[in-house]
Amino acid sequence: MTQSMVQSPKPHTVLAKIFHWGFIVIFAYAVIKQVGTISDLGDTALLRFEVFFALGFLGLLVARFVYMRLTRPTALPEGTPRMMKLMARAGHLAIYVSLGSIALSGLMIAAVYSMYGPENWMIEPVLWLHESAVAASYLTIGIHISAAVFHRIKGDGIWSAMVPVFKERPTDGA
Repeated sequence: MTQSMVQSPKPHTVLAKIFHWGFIVIFAYAVIKQVGTISDLGDTALLRFEVFFALGFLGLLVARFVYMRLTRPTALPEGTPRMMKLMARAGHLAIYVSLGSIALSGLMIAAVYSMYGPENWMIEPVLWLHESAVAASYLTIGIHISAAVFHRIKGDGIWSAMVPVFKERPTDGA
C-alpha cells in the first residue's frame, strides 16, 4: 500500500468533530480575550464571566473526554505499533490535563482574588500554575498538530478521520 493509498479508519462522528473543532474555536477565543492583568479582575462582571467561562470550559472538556472514551478510544489502524498507540494516548491525555489545568488554575485565581484580594501571597503561585498550564497546552497542542501532520504524510487515514480538508485517497480494499 502506498502512502497516498489508504484504507481509511472509520471517520469520527459528527459530534466528535464538533467537539474537536469547537474546542479550537473556544481555546482561540480564550487566548484572544484573556485577562490583561490581575487588577482587571476588580471588575466584578469580568470576574463572574471568567468563572462561568472556566466552568463551562471544564464541563465541555469532561463531556468530550467521556464521549470520546465511550465511543471511540482511538482511530489508529489495527496494526499500529504498541508504542505509537501509547504515545497517542499519552498525548491526548496531556492535552486534556493541560486544558483542564488552565480552567482549574483560573478558578483558583478567581477564588484567591475574591476572598483575599490581589495582594495576597497566594496569587503569585496560582498565577504561575495558570501560566504553566497555558504553556503546557501550547506544547501539547503543538505536538498534537505535528502528530496529525505526521499521519497525513504517512497516509494511514488518521488525518482523514478528523480533518475535513486535504483528505487522503482511500483504497478500494486491495
